[in-house]
Amino acid sequence: MKDIIDISNYLRINPVDMALVCISTLIICLVAKHFFWDVILDYFQKRSDAIQADIDAGNLARKEGESFKEQYETQMANARSDAHEILESAKRSASAEKKDILAQARKEADSMKEKAMQDIEREKVRSQKEMKQTITDVAFEAAGKIVGKELSEEQQKKYVDEFIERAGDDLWQA
Repeated sequence: MKDIIDISNYLRINPVDMALVCISTLIICLVAKHFFWDVILDYFQKRSDAIQADIDAGNLARKEGESFKEQYETQMANARSDAHEILESAKRSASAEKKDILAQARKEADSMKEKAMQDIEREKVRSQKEMKQTITDVAFEAAGKIVGKELSEEQQKKYVDEFIERAGDDLWQA
């Protein structure tokens, strides 16, 4: 029967040993509390304060970041508004400049047209004078041959000019 193992006290649990272990643990805890408890509490308090400071710093950084983001968005909106205003101003300026250029071109065209009309009118008057002079000369020669020397040249010219003026005013103006 040697093969049978007695397991009744296999773990070797002894009530006296248990009491001594409990008493020694209690003594260790009391000594630790007396010498180390304040140090441990200070360490945990400092650690807690450091963690809270980090959390507060993170919250402050987040708030500052949100503030910067709002400022950035405001500045971007203002920049877009300014850019739009600049574009609109440039469009208005270009439109006004276009109108000014067109008005100037029309004015120059009207001026050129008026000058051309004046040149045409001057040329017309000059041509009429030349034609009258030519007709006067021809009429004077014809009258001189027909009438002979009865009238002086000055009187003949006067009569011919008078005739041409009366006939010319009605004829040339038509």
